[in-house]
Amino acid sequence: VQLQASGGGLVQNGGSLRLSCAASKNIFSFNTVAWYRQAPGKQRELVAAITSGSRSNYADSVKGRFTISRDNAKNTVYLQMNALKSEDTAVYYCNTEILSWGILNKYWGQGTLVTVSS
Repeated sequence: VQLQASGGGLVQNGGSLRLSCAASKNIFSFNTVAWYRQAPGKQRELVAAITSGSRSNYADSVKGRFTISRDNAKNTVYLQMNALKSEDTAVYYCNTEILSWGILNKYWGQGTLVTVSS
């Protein structure tokens, strides 16, 4: 299973970006998918997650600004980011975990850099 994250870039304060995470197989239909981010010198943190039933949750710092969604037909999960702030600058990673034969396998996308300039 491979995850391909894309959509990062340079944006001004208050701007918007949409990140995409595409899977090589139809796995998102059955699993929770999450977006994490890691800023320079900081630990990786959970930004948003969406379950197979499309229930979502968000970090307090992004509530009301970010929206996670999924398109099962395209094996893709999106993160719409609005009202971006400089503190949102980070490398964003998508993630899913699949339990198979009693083993929890964790899959990560390669990361996509988001830079918000003031």
